[in-house]
Amino acid sequence: MDSVDITIGFIGAGNMANALIKGIINSGLYSHDLLAVSDNDRQKLEDVSDRFGLKGYISNKKLARGCNVIVLAIKPQVIRDVLDEIKDEITDGHLMISIAAGIPIKMIRLVIGRDIPIIRVMPNTPALIQKGISILAAGGTATPAHMDIAKGIFDAVGKTMVMDEGMMDAVTAISGSGPGYIFKIMESFTAAGEKLGFNRETALLLVTQTFLGASHLADESGLPLSRLRDMVTSPGGTTAAGLAALEKKGISEVIEAAVKAACDRSIELGKQY
Repeated sequence: MDSVDITIGFIGAGNMANALIKGIINSGLYSHDLLAVSDNDRQKLEDVSDRFGLKGYISNKKLARGCNVIVLAIKPQVIRDVLDEIKDEITDGHLMISIAAGIPIKMIRLVIGRDIPIIRVMPNTPALIQKGISILAAGGTATPAHMDIAKGIFDAVGKTMVMDEGMMDAVTAISGSGPGYIFKIMESFTAAGEKLGFNRETALLLVTQTFLGASHLADESGLPLSRLRDMVTSPGGTTAAGLAALEKKGISEVIEAAVKAACDRSIELGKQY
C-alpha cells in the first residue's frame, strides 16, 4: 500500500475517532481531504465532518467503498453488524484497524470472510489530548508496511508499542482501564484534601498538578520508580508515614486485584465474540 494512495475512513464519530482525526491533521500526517467518517448518528456525523472538513457518510458501505484504510472506532456490541454491512465492499487492498475493545482479530476475519490485513489496537483516553499510549497487534496478512501506517495514525495521539495479540487482555487491564483507576485515586486524594481544610478547587489543583508532575518525572528522569520514591521519602518523615499507612491498608494488593479483575473481564468479554 503506497502512502500517497492512502485514504482513511473512520466508522464511528465518537471521542476516539475525533481524537485520532485531530491528531492526524494537526501532525500533518494526512490532509483532511484524505480522511472520511461515517456514523448513523447524523448530529455526531455533522459535528465531526464540519469541525475537520471531512467527507461524511451515513452509509458505512459507501465509506468502505471510498477508503482503503478502515478504522473501526465503534463499540464491540455493534461490530458484528457493522462488519456484516461492509464485508461485500472489502477487498484484498483494504487495511482494517480495529479499536473495538475485546474483539479478537480472528472474529473480524471470520465475519469479513477473507484474509485481509487487520491490526488490532488498544488506545486509551489520554489520546483525547494527544498523550495516549496505544498498543498494536498485527493479524491476517498485515505486513510491516501496514503496521507503519497504523503506527503513524496512533503516534499522532501519543506513543505506540507493538505486541502479540495474546497480551491484549493484559494491556486492557493496565493502560486501557488504567486511567479509570488513576481518576478514582485522584478523587480520593481530592476528598482527603478537602477534609484537611482545602476547598475543592484548591485540592483538585494540588492533586492534578502533583500527579502530572510525578508522571512527567517518571517518564523523563530515566530513574527506577523505587529510586524516585526514595528521593521524596526521608526516614521518619511525612512521606514515610503516608506510605506506611498505604501499605498497612494493602495498597499493592488492592491495585493487583483491580488489574487482575479487569484482565479477567477482558478475557470474558472476548469469549462472547
